[in-house]
Amino acid sequence: MSRLDGASLLSPSPPSPTKPYPRRRFLCLLSTTLAVLGASLSLLLFFALHPAPNPAPNYGALFLSLGSNDTAAAHLRALTLHPHVAGTRANSLTARYVLDAFSALSIPAHITPYSVLLSYPVHRSLSLSAPGRGVASFALKQETYQDDPYAAATAETIPTFYAYAASGSVSAEAVYANYGREEDFAYLASRGVDVAGKVALARYGRIHCEDIVHNARAAGAAAAVVYPDPLEYGGAPGEGWFPNSRWLPPSGVQVGSLFRGVGDPTTPMWASSEGCERVPVEEAMTTDDMPLIPALPVSARDAMDIHRVLGGAVAPADWQGREGCPVYHLGPGPAVLNLTYIGNDTMVTIENVFAIIEGEEEPDRYVILGNHRDAWTFGAADPNSGTAAMIELAQRFSMLQKQGWRPRRTIIFCSWDAEEYGLTGSTEWVEENREMISSRAVAYLNIDVAVVGSEFRPCAGPQLDELLQEIIKLVQDPDNSSQTVYDSWMKSNITPRVGRLGDGGSDYSAFVQHIGIPSTNIIFGEGPGYPVYHSLYDDFVWMEKFGDPGFRRHVAAASIWGMMALRLADEDILPFNYMSYTIELEAYTKVVENEVNGMAVSCSPLYNSIRALRRAVTKVNSQRKELQKQLLSKQLNKDSLKIRELNDRLMQAERAFTNREGLFKQEWFKHLVYGPSEQNDWDTAAYPGIANAIASARSSNSSESWKFVQHEIHRVARAVTQASAVLSGSLT
Repeated sequence: MSRLDGASLLSPSPPSPTKPYPRRRFLCLLSTTLAVLGASLSLLLFFALHPAPNPAPNYGALFLSLGSNDTAAAHLRALTLHPHVAGTRANSLTARYVLDAFSALSIPAHITPYSVLLSYPVHRSLSLSAPGRGVASFALKQETYQDDPYAAATAETIPTFYAYAASGSVSAEAVYANYGREEDFAYLASRGVDVAGKVALARYGRIHCEDIVHNARAAGAAAAVVYPDPLEYGGAPGEGWFPNSRWLPPSGVQVGSLFRGVGDPTTPMWASSEGCERVPVEEAMTTDDMPLIPALPVSARDAMDIHRVLGGAVAPADWQGREGCPVYHLGPGPAVLNLTYIGNDTMVTIENVFAIIEGEEEPDRYVILGNHRDAWTFGAADPNSGTAAMIELAQRFSMLQKQGWRPRRTIIFCSWDAEEYGLTGSTEWVEENREMISSRAVAYLNIDVAVVGSEFRPCAGPQLDELLQEIIKLVQDPDNSSQTVYDSWMKSNITPRVGRLGDGGSDYSAFVQHIGIPSTNIIFGEGPGYPVYHSLYDDFVWMEKFGDPGFRRHVAAASIWGMMALRLADEDILPFNYMSYTIELEAYTKVVENEVNGMAVSCSPLYNSIRALRRAVTKVNSQRKELQKQLLSKQLNKDSLKIRELNDRLMQAERAFTNREGLFKQEWFKHLVYGPSEQNDWDTAAYPGIANAIASARSSNSSESWKFVQHEIHRVARAVTQASAVLSGSLT
């Protein structure tokens, strides 16, 4: 069977050939012919007066047929020729590239700039000494390899550093703190290992760098050094490293930002608009969201040199490295680290790029697609695999437009800047346009890293679970053409099947957690845990050899992303189903109930509100089915106010889960069901306010602290009740 080309999917099927008439006696043939001619003339006259409508074009099928591996690869190669850190000329050139790419597709595009506080290194040094040993200085440099095509461009990379690290010099004994979690520092205290005034040596693998350094400061450390341990980033012993395998080379360093807040530090809770109020830079750099101590990222090779000199008790088995690494000791000393970091915290201009396909029937309803563009180095996986997928997707939309497609609702493409520093570009835009987005946005669809491996890992608001699963049943598995993405996803051992968006890991944060927009984030691969994450080696060669040979996964990611946008932009009734929400809320409440067992705390308010939400969801789902029947039978016009009113309820219900006061001590985060964990910004917490209150109550165990837990339960219950009211569409 020949493969249909894209245009044929929009054309009506050709008529079937007719069979020849058998021979008849002449008179019979004549009379039959006259009768047939008469009937044919009547039919022709009828169809001339009543033409049959053409079948509705299947734009979804056409969209899926237009995917181009070569287009995705070409854009990724162009975007990753040079390192492009936010605020640099190189990143401004990537903004122009994205702008020109959209403009070439006849999609109107523009740039919106913001002046924000970013951070760059001026000087770094680190040396190791110990009694009876000389001083060994570390190069703090990631090495190129033989025949590296990007060796010349490597000279343009910013030296390895942590953004917003405090400037200063520290000379002190080292202490090994495992993954740098609160429980790791608690273990050191239980063993009598004093961290105060020391340099904490910690490894990546469980929490992100900003939380590691924050925990080190809270434990009294004077400075911190963080490295990617071969156990997580080096593969099996003897397996080798990039460019011969996907693993991080021994000199590889994972850089990042130590700012625990979001957006521009000089404009907390408001946008960095021209002429706006600002907190002085000196004041912004001394808030609790800043690290406040010097810190440096180092390579595994440098960290192993430190481990070889560390003394003290042998670390526990689950604190050790892989085979071939030295035995890890806790310290302190006799290893002494001499660390100096001087940074330049300065105001610079960042640039968000937007492209807009205006909706034909509901231009004031927005389906928003976003990906950030800035990278710590070349950024082939993070983030430009997503950027390439976005442009490839936009090219397909442009081809649909040439075939007559016009979305019902407006589609907005967003290329964010300075995400790596603290979700800065997206946060400033959302804060500047908060009321417009809150009243008009249908959904936000994010891709950060599109591809680093084969496993499909989606995250979404619960009301989008059903839609997501319907779409991945239509998209071919990029690694097995005999099945769909849904088939391989169901066969995998990934848990949970669909993650939630409570963490602060990417640009969906402002949409979900600040104003309550239904959102998604998708990726092929293991996410931020991939070996060359935030290192020099995240380049086109790594992607072409290990991340996505053939670039089929890029196309699959763009297909899922685009189909989500098409369904949300084109369907008469928004494809939201809140029933998943009720199931998850009940599960979360049972966890809370177990946590407060034996205390004077009741979860009844939560259970009551969830029952009300279930009734509201049942009602709105029934109304949706009835309106769909009326649309199919032509009893109702698709522009009916009944449809608009139902869609508004479906769209606005998520907003009801937010609270204008925000989470306690985390006021910017306003979603009461999903938010970042207080201990790990990259971890999703269900009922974050309740979780934080329980943790505090367990620590103090006072009656007042448990009363506060009850207060937080009531706050969430009120939000769930508000969501029920919005879905029901009726006043009390």
